[in-house]
Amino acid sequence: MSQFTALQVSESASGAFLHNIVTRDVAALPEGELLIRVRYSSLNYKDALSACGNRGITREYPHTPGIDAAGVVESSSVSEFAVGDEVIVTGYDLGMNTAGGFGQYIRVPASWALKRPQGLSLREAMVLGTAGLTAALCVEKLEQTGLTPEAGPVLVTGATGGVGSVAVALLSRLGYQVAAATGKAQQADFLKTLGAQQVISREELQAGTSRPLLKEQWAGAVDCVGGDILFNVVKSLGYGASVACCGLTAGVEFKASVLPFILRGVNLLGVDSVELPLVVKASMWDKLSLQWKLDLEPLVTEISLAQLPEAIQHILAGQQVGRVLVTLD
Repeated sequence: MSQFTALQVSESASGAFLHNIVTRDVAALPEGELLIRVRYSSLNYKDALSACGNRGITREYPHTPGIDAAGVVESSSVSEFAVGDEVIVTGYDLGMNTAGGFGQYIRVPASWALKRPQGLSLREAMVLGTAGLTAALCVEKLEQTGLTPEAGPVLVTGATGGVGSVAVALLSRLGYQVAAATGKAQQADFLKTLGAQQVISREELQAGTSRPLLKEQWAGAVDCVGGDILFNVVKSLGYGASVACCGLTAGVEFKASVLPFILRGVNLLGVDSVELPLVVKASMWDKLSLQWKLDLEPLVTEISLAQLPEAIQHILAGQQVGRVLVTLD
């Protein structure tokens, strides 16, 4: 096929960013060892930022976002991949400044791609996507610090979002007592379906911002929002506990104090899933396909390319719940 369909974000003369479904030439894709026919992608907050013209994500427009893609190799110039191989690509520069998964074809370096684990279909891989990979990395990092289900309740902030919802489901699957924090009180039943035993309002989590320490409540936490909520989480960790930080929807800054760190020995753990070495990504995908495999259907809403513009507005407005799977067939 010499042409394909894609979502294209372009900047108008007035400075507005427009979303259109367009026909593109395969020959116009960037250089790379692998040409991949994309079957599925997923919608992440970073995709929405790229789609609204955030120059910190995407420098030049017109552009096709989509930091996740799963599909079939159509041509390969390296021996590691053959035509017909089913592959997953997440992170690196895909969908940022390289045309991404919101198009039926991508061309990428072979060093960005992983062969699909046998325990996951391409569809399941994209229901998880970057969000699921990030959630798994957070849980693994917490367990590396010594967290066990016996230690006590684990908090997940931004729990109805992509990372948060997978984190709730995964922690519950592993036997943890999960407290889910959200600004969407109407989604309490959804969170309980995923395994949350306690649902906490955003307002409750924001209380006490001015205090240097809060009551010890959590044996661990996955924070998907950042901002002052993250600092309140730090202040309410139990002695020696850790929070894995992976999001910024509440802000990139927070007013911190050394007191929780020097009086309670808590840990703030940074989690990145973008530039992570491919071998680490591969190990996490293997885990998600085997001992950490989840029932993903309660998490997913499936949409087409044509429905993406509306879905992008939903996620920017904080209205997305769970994972949004984009079907490109």
